[in-house]
Amino acid sequence: MTGSAETKLAELGIVLPTPAAPIANYVGFVRSGRLLFVSGQLCLVDGKAVAIGKLGGEVTIEAGRDAAKVCAINLLAQVKAALGDLDKVTRVVRLGGFVASTPNFLDGPKVLNGASDLMVEVFGEKGRHARTTIGVAVLPGDAAVEVEGTFEVA
Repeated sequence: MTGSAETKLAELGIVLPTPAAPIANYVGFVRSGRLLFVSGQLCLVDGKAVAIGKLGGEVTIEAGRDAAKVCAINLLAQVKAALGDLDKVTRVVRLGGFVASTPNFLDGPKVLNGASDLMVEVFGEKGRHARTTIGVAVLPGDAAVEVEGTFEVA
């Protein structure tokens, strides 16, 4: 069904934002053959981070999960800009997540489920992907979460 990914987003009440411009010397996405690599997306809404600080500190797992979902929405905005149509995604191959956290925070994978769950909600089985979650000391703008993605495309 044409437009099924965007129909699913609408059903979820999600409107894709204008993709964020890069903040340094890189581009938002690169296509190589059938793979689309999307640069890390922060948990920004209207240019402001929805979660600032560290998981295991001032940011709860629930707030981190919500922030990861925002990152995933921003990833999809970049995919739409690259392809013009989300239904050209044939597979979400991999997500890489970065969680700003205290040294003893062990629940990064629970945080990244916010992004993973959205990919499966939007794309169904082709949204299931490999994933890496890495705890880091700090992210740009003191954002709590950043997510990058690799997509197979038609």
